[in-house]
Amino acid sequence: MPRCPWCGDDPIYVAYHDQEWGVPLRDDRALFEKLILDGFQAGLSWITVLRKRDNFISAFDGFEPQIISNYDEAKIQSLMQDAGIIRNQAKIRATVNNAQAYLRIQEEGSFSEYLWAFVGGRPIINKLKDESDYRSTSPESDAMSKGLKSKGFKFVGSTICYAFMQAVGMVNDHLMDCPRWDELRKEYS
Repeated sequence: MPRCPWCGDDPIYVAYHDQEWGVPLRDDRALFEKLILDGFQAGLSWITVLRKRDNFISAFDGFEPQIISNYDEAKIQSLMQDAGIIRNQAKIRATVNNAQAYLRIQEEGSFSEYLWAFVGGRPIINKLKDESDYRSTSPESDAMSKGLKSKGFKFVGSTICYAFMQAVGMVNDHLMDCPRWDELRKEYS
């Protein structure tokens, strides 16, 4: 099957491309997990995060915001010693902060509805012909970044938000000759 070239032939990356990337995700906790993992990707390649994803899930208590929001200094230092994750203190501390911000948003309503509102509740279907058409931000990711920062989130710049939007199906950025582009476009209808 022809695919978007960014996934190459690494089996982990191919499975991610074929089964997850661009599929609309609306579960609050799953969206929180994905946003956190995208923050950990900053400055690294996504395959690095994918290879450590299971370790992240275990180390961060299944990405349960209620638990993470109560992490103390001992837990943060324990995470800093965990070779199974990306050991970046600023990103680990931001995760605790973001769990607290997530819970504040949930007091007002659904995290999913909050995030999906930045794309009007429906996926944006781009018509990309080749890799030169890819972009790293959009007006929607700019707005999401600004909105999340106003709610207290960290590691949510526009580039991170755009990568997140692509991953969770808010934006269909599969190339048009990739079968997933049409499969997902039909799924949105």
